[in-house]
Amino acid sequence: MHVPDGFIDAPVSVAAGVAAAGAVAVSLKGARRELDERTAPLAGLVAAFVFAVQMLNFPVAAGTSGHLLGGALAAILVGPFTGVLCISVVLLMQGILFADGGLTALGVNIVVMGVVTSVVAYALFRGLVRVLPRTRRSTTAASFVAALVSVPAAACAFTLMYWIGGTTDVPIGKVFTAMVGVHLLIGVGEAVITALTVGAVIAVRPDLVHGARGLAAPLKLRIGGELVDAPEPAAAPEPAA
Repeated sequence: MHVPDGFIDAPVSVAAGVAAAGAVAVSLKGARRELDERTAPLAGLVAAFVFAVQMLNFPVAAGTSGHLLGGALAAILVGPFTGVLCISVVLLMQGILFADGGLTALGVNIVVMGVVTSVVAYALFRGLVRVLPRTRRSTTAASFVAALVSVPAAACAFTLMYWIGGTTDVPIGKVFTAMVGVHLLIGVGEAVITALTVGAVIAVRPDLVHGARGLAAPLKLRIGGELVDAPEPAAAPEPAA
């Protein structure tokens, strides 16, 4: 999925760069509402995890391999705005350190792999969570479906950019068939990794998962043989002037 230099012409690459810069600017503002002192460290861990896992490829077809894109995972764990920032940082580091994706195509890669995957996955995830029971299993299943759909959605976004500004002579029909077909298989691997990771975090700290906030059951106390809701903790007093 990493687009190399010269695969998309200059006008489309510039336009994608402007769109990516705008998306990052909006995400910087939106991330302030998503992160607090508890979840801010998780954002760094998510970016590091995606960076590491993207270096591992798994076979999806004869002569073809895929890897985690990470947009769905990041959006569900830390929020869509922070997720875009995490994937953008990962793509920037990969382009600079490993030449994985061209620097002139950085805007294309951020839009396709960061913005599209995060937005599509989180929108679908939130829609499924609203109609499914609020349980760990249903939340994990929603993350599976969201991640599965986000990968071919990114492939469609790339195909659109190639149709507008591709520099090769490959027919658009063949590009669409190859990209979507392969990335449907890659999406299965993405969905499995995302669901396992989200499920593992929800099992121990559901309060840290942005997409699962409100999933944790209230604390119960056993009084006289009956379970009752524990009282809410008292607010901290205002500091003296």
